[in-house]
Amino acid sequence: MRRTPDEEALRWLRQSEADLDAAKYNFEGNIYYLVCFLAQQIAEKALKALIYSQGEEIVIGHSVAMLAERVRNYGIAIDNLADEISVLDGYYIPTRYPNGLPDGIPAQVYNKKSAEDALQLAEKTVGFAKKLLLSNS
Repeated sequence: MRRTPDEEALRWLRQSEADLDAAKYNFEGNIYYLVCFLAQQIAEKALKALIYSQGEEIVIGHSVAMLAERVRNYGIAIDNLADEISVLDGYYIPTRYPNGLPDGIPAQVYNKKSAEDALQLAEKTVGFAKKLLLSNS
């Protein structure tokens, strides 16, 4: 059974919210590198929810900046948020792999401040997507 665009969008939104809960849990556990990675994933999934809501059937790509541009192309006013969250793309690879950093390992490099900032951006993105998606249903 094929889902409607709204149904698929809500699936992606729900997963972004579940990931947000996981990021908060990891923040409380001082696992900051994982919070930064999850923040990128959260924003990616929230943006994909918006794109799915427009009727796209397959949304490929992981760049938050690129996905925000696709959202913008649908006439959704994401300009300020898009500028803010593009920094999350910097957490996609280096937060997971030691060779993504010049020295050290992700578990040692990412700190409370970077995790806190990333988490705030993720929350803002989910809130933005949720507001748009739930006002349309």
